[in-house]
Amino acid sequence: MGRPRTTPAVPGRAHSQGPLTAAVASGTAELRPDRDRPHAWQLLLDGAPQSLVDLADPGHLGFAYQRRIGHLIDLAAPARQPLTALHLGGGALTLARYTAATRPRSRQQVAEIDTGLTELVRAELPLDRGWQIKVRGGDARAALERTPDDSTDLVIADVFAGARVPAHCATVEFARHAARALTGGGHYAANITDGGPLAFARAQAATLAAVFPELCLIADPAVLRGKRFGNFVLLAAHTPLPLPELTRRLATDPAQARLLHGRDLTDFTAGTIPTTDGTAVPSPAPPPRAFG
Repeated sequence: MGRPRTTPAVPGRAHSQGPLTAAVASGTAELRPDRDRPHAWQLLLDGAPQSLVDLADPGHLGFAYQRRIGHLIDLAAPARQPLTALHLGGGALTLARYTAATRPRSRQQVAEIDTGLTELVRAELPLDRGWQIKVRGGDARAALERTPDDSTDLVIADVFAGARVPAHCATVEFARHAARALTGGGHYAANITDGGPLAFARAQAATLAAVFPELCLIADPAVLRGKRFGNFVLLAAHTPLPLPELTRRLATDPAQARLLHGRDLTDFTAGTIPTTDGTAVPSPAPPPRAFG
């Protein structure tokens, strides 16, 4: 008889160690074991869910908004082709891990202002040593402004101070820096949150439309109607977006989503004025119990 098979050890924190809470610059960070996946962890900051990482499967995206950005990562170039990516906002580095796993040899930089959070994530949810991911402490906009022209295939903005998008990362000037940094065929993705009258989401759509010739917005139908606070994903580019394939992928996702483009997106913004550095405000704070 052969030797019994053993399951390879997965580096990083084990569920048997239980949850972990730590004070970081941006608040109280909690790593909470995921109930459904034995090597997955959810990162929360001050009770607000930020990231979900499966140490055994970096190709798993547990949050709907991350899967929507993941679709763009999948469609940004032929399968397995490496990309250069700039992630503004790091969290638990879920999307950087996903890009590294699905597009080997990709070169990625991450700007995360909370170095204590990065140290916690690196220690408890370590990155594969073969991945070319550089995480630097610092402000997202400052990192974007330093990025050379025409140097990046993908810019992903997932920037939050607490549970709010900072004002200086939600302006025409910010978007122009992203457009400048992208290659001719590059793509920009932004995750924001809003609810109620959706003034912030409408303004962000108008802001990106003032900079990029191609734009679409993706959100849960209830969120899009202002019935529930939640995430909006905005995708932009200098060249046409892969809308038919995006639509097909969204239709197979377990979470409902609606994609707005063209006239539908124009109707959504309804004459909203783009946001500038002089008029910017942070996104609204989530209402009580928004995250359960």
